[in-house]
Amino acid sequence: MKVGVSPPSTSVGRFLPGVSIMDRYIIGELIPPFLFSVGAFSSLGVAIGTVFQLVRELADNDISLGLALKVFALQLPYYISLSLPMSILLAALLGYSRLASDNEITALRSCGIGLYRLVLPAILAGLIVTGAAFTLDQVIVPAAHYEATQTLDRALKGEATVLGERNIIYPEFGKVKRNGDREASPKENRIETLIRLFYAEEFDGTTMRGLTILDRSRPGFNQLILAESANWNPQDNIWDFNNGVIYAIAPDGSYRNIVQFEHYRLPLPRAPLDFVQNDRDYVEMNIPQTLEKLALLRQSGKQKEIRKASIRLQQKFALPFASLAFGLMGAVLGSRQARTSRATGFGVCVLMIFTYYLLMSVGDALGLSGIVPPWLAAWLPTLLGLGVGMALLQRSARI
Repeated sequence: MKVGVSPPSTSVGRFLPGVSIMDRYIIGELIPPFLFSVGAFSSLGVAIGTVFQLVRELADNDISLGLALKVFALQLPYYISLSLPMSILLAALLGYSRLASDNEITALRSCGIGLYRLVLPAILAGLIVTGAAFTLDQVIVPAAHYEATQTLDRALKGEATVLGERNIIYPEFGKVKRNGDREASPKENRIETLIRLFYAEEFDGTTMRGLTILDRSRPGFNQLILAESANWNPQDNIWDFNNGVIYAIAPDGSYRNIVQFEHYRLPLPRAPLDFVQNDRDYVEMNIPQTLEKLALLRQSGKQKEIRKASIRLQQKFALPFASLAFGLMGAVLGSRQARTSRATGFGVCVLMIFTYYLLMSVGDALGLSGIVPPWLAAWLPTLLGLGVGMALLQRSARI
């Protein structure tokens, strides 16, 4: 029996000039189902996550159709990003299944080409999709998702909510000298404790209002600051407080001094301002912004929030690499079976995606509870996917 291999698409060859004919041919087989999958999964995601909400807002709050279309367009990159790993999985599954059903996999292997070499185009495609997903997640999705949230909030509430926060609480932890322990070394004579507690009733983007600050940064001297409002002065790196009172509290709890003021300047850190200005959803932050928030959380001492931010930071690296794992698994599974219909491939793809996100939820729970380190919690499903793909490849290569 003679089995031929069709010539590669000229368009694929133009974009991959240094790649062999076989690789270009296989990648050409992956492109149509990949594009179909991106459209299908993106449409499904945006319909469930955005369209239903926008239709409800159009009916209940009388927002304009133009604004709804703007929010829809701004949300679309997020769902395209989510669809990329699923799409490369379905594309590899359908593409290699088509090659297997037409005995092209058998013909290539009879020519001495091993399965490891045959799945290399899928791995290459997975790496390309990984790079595209990472770029999309860092450059386009955060800004677009944030603008979509702000646009809808302005339409519904009349103002942006991220810079219109209420009930802001920011604790700051640090090391202070241990009282009465003269025999301990300077390093041992310091303990981790709450040194400052910052509370503001509201923040309108420029001014904090209704402030209460407990300052315990100096051993043996505590002060309580109450103020009507405060602004951060970026030129002098200092807080300007207005219409307030300062209570100096003695170690026995009595008030040693009371100072009333109309205007007072205090050299307190600007961390509370940074904290509220960086209070975005993690989807709306890229890696540098997530690192900034993580640094602020480490100052606050909120361990669970620190672990959560650390996991989200690692997921920004791990999630794009899911495309590599899915490309490998799809190629191996597709090469082992006869022609797979789109419906069957879609079902297998949904099952594998569900398993991946279930593992991601398990990793989240383990990481937030401190059982595993944040990097392992974030990378767990991707590493398991790569492990399963390599095991399937090794097993299929022996057949």
